Amino acid sequence: MTQRVALATVMDRLAIDAVITGYAVAVDDGAWADYGALFTPDGRADYRGAGGVEGPAAEVARWLEEAMRLFPVRQHLIVNRRIDLEDLGGYTGDRAEVRADYLNPMCLARQAASGSDGSPPGQSGTATPDFVTGGRYTFGLDRAEAGWLIRTVTVHEKWRRAPGA
Repeated sequence: MTQRVALATVMDRLAIDAVITGYAVAVDDGAWADYGALFTPDGRADYRGAGGVEGPAAEVARWLEEAMRLFPVRQHLIVNRRIDLEDLGGYTGDRAEVRADYLNPMCLARQAASGSDGSPPGQSGTATPDFVTGGRYTFGLDRAEAGWLIRTVTVHEKWRRAPGA
């Protein structure tokens, strides 16, 4: 592997990492236009492994927008990212697969409306998640003219917890 190829590989990995981070931020912030912009035109999302839907990214974004209204406070973390770049005999290709674990704590709308101590939203610092889930994402990405984009994302929920359950 030449130094130029090694540098290109590092740049691809960083760009892919930015897409995965952008995915988490878009979902947590409810930035559905940003979510959609992360996908190829034929991109698909599959949330069936967590009790959701599967379909074209634009349709799934509409479903997420509605479903996430129950949880206006959410902050999921995507960690342990394993990026496998297509190998074309020592050169990286235009496809990548990513497996990454996630942890997703969320607060229900009633708790987000006032902190658990009755203080105004976002000021108590004591709100505890009503719902926490963990699992693994698998992403398929394609290199496009504008950069790396998500072709597919699949959620594989491994566990969930609701306090008091």
